[in-house]
Amino acid sequence: QVQLVESGGGLVQAGGSLRLSCAASGSIFGMNAMAWYRQAPEKQRELVASLTRFSSTTYAQSVKGRFTISRDNAKNTLYLQMSSLKPEDTAVYYCKADYQNKVYWGQGTQVAVSS
Repeated sequence: QVQLVESGGGLVQAGGSLRLSCAASGSIFGMNAMAWYRQAPEKQRELVASLTRFSSTTYAQSVKGRFTISRDNAKNTLYLQMSSLKPEDTAVYYCKADYQNKVYWGQGTQVAVSS
């Protein structure tokens, strides 16, 4: 069983930055992949960025060049550095982990960007 806890969300002005963290209850070293998703009101959950165990990354086109996904294996934590934030980045951000053929989700952290 893996538990994921996100933190770091909040209210920020457009153009600002935030760093989200996702702390895992166990080692993330063996996880096949970890990712950040987001869900805005009345919209479907969408992939923001993913990171495989081989350090391959994928980004949504809308965040390329502004967001960076990374992990610290020693701290069992996944990060999402978000810069040049826009109002359309407003959403609940979720951490996801793929581990031993199972998928785990965190509870989400709210990000609100004011114009």
